Amino acid sequence: MTVLVAGAGPAGLMVAAELALAGAEVEVVDAAPARSSHPRGFTLSARSLELLDRRGLVERFLAEGPVVPQGMFLPGLVLDLSTMDTDHPYTLGIAQNRVEELLEEWLAELGVRVRWGRAVVDLRQDDDGVDVVVGEERRRFSYLVGCDGSRSVVRKRAGIAFPGVDATSYGLIADVEADYDALATGEVFVLPRPGYVRIVLDEPEPRDGPVELEYVQSLLNARLGRKVPLGKPLWLSRFSDAARQAEQYVQGRVILAGDAAHVHPPAGAVGVNVALADATNLGWKLAATVHGRAPAGLLHTYHDERHAVGRRLLRTARAQTMAGRLDPVRDLLVELGGLPAVGKHLAEMVTGVDTRYDPRIPGDHPLLGRLAPNLAVEVDGRRTTVAELLRPGKPVLLDDVPELGGVFIRPDGHVAWVSDPSTLNAALETWFVP
Repeated sequence: MTVLVAGAGPAGLMVAAELALAGAEVEVVDAAPARSSHPRGFTLSARSLELLDRRGLVERFLAEGPVVPQGMFLPGLVLDLSTMDTDHPYTLGIAQNRVEELLEEWLAELGVRVRWGRAVVDLRQDDDGVDVVVGEERRRFSYLVGCDGSRSVVRKRAGIAFPGVDATSYGLIADVEADYDALATGEVFVLPRPGYVRIVLDEPEPRDGPVELEYVQSLLNARLGRKVPLGKPLWLSRFSDAARQAEQYVQGRVILAGDAAHVHPPAGAVGVNVALADATNLGWKLAATVHGRAPAGLLHTYHDERHAVGRRLLRTARAQTMAGRLDPVRDLLVELGGLPAVGKHLAEMVTGVDTRYDPRIPGDHPLLGRLAPNLAVEVDGRRTTVAELLRPGKPVLLDDVPELGGVFIRPDGHVAWVSDPSTLNAALETWFVP
């Protein structure tokens, strides 16, 4: 049976592509009539670029925007990304909707097209599959992957708990036409964008309903103590420091990824990046399960690995948000962040470069569980790289890597085994052979 992916954002597109790459039947639906033409995010991190590189896609993305070797942890605390242990020690400035367009193009090359204007409205699962109502159509699928955002219908209909921390502070994001120079005087957080600016403002109290331009103008006037006229609004939205995480990422035949699995403050601009990482971890495991080739419990390692990463992400994002409001804490972090070792630690943490999964075999090699570096290797007399070998989305076993010996790499690029002959069979049985 086919896998249904609900949601054509970064998580949904990436997991669908991973499934298609592995030969699994997959369909993608999205409730929206078409993709939004306005970007909500603008950043791809080093880890996302590494993952895209291992599918042969990174050059498509790097052609779209500038790379920046710095990142901001807090106002006043700029991180030097060039210190990170990664093939891509920078962030890429690229609009989120363009990221989605490029992923959708790749998905189409793999033979799958998004069905727009199709909303998942109900579901019922049993041991053998999931009955899903899409619009007025009821169909049966082998699995349902909910990538349908923070208000996920899939999560709610599956009855998956979404515990977390309620909001204590609130803010607005306003993408509007305005004079950047008049705003960039230090009183408000403002970013230049092509033809408009992005303004981020604190909201004194929570409000319901849509954000109105007049309300944004009044808050801006009060903050500046003067009036800088705002022109045409392109996107107005609210956010808070609420943080929630699905209790289970895998519940029977329903799986969650991206914002459907976790919501957090926007600090660090990590939403798109963690969605891509969720999807890359999930895709090969779900495909192996669908094909009947997965060892027992493989699919549930998606929950084990990504739930732990999500928990850490929520903690970090909330810490950034709270520290930014407390001058003594912010000042201390700015001072500590100036120490090279601390700066490198923070840079790799917020970009996900330091992500390490439990290898589930004995051993303490520093590469175990980490994303494999893009080593130059020789295979059958031909010079190649780890990234190139991973493009088909299959595991890679190398038996003669300089200074490492043997290396076994999962389809998502993470190292499952290094050099110790006594643990190779355990690694193979854990990830691939029942």
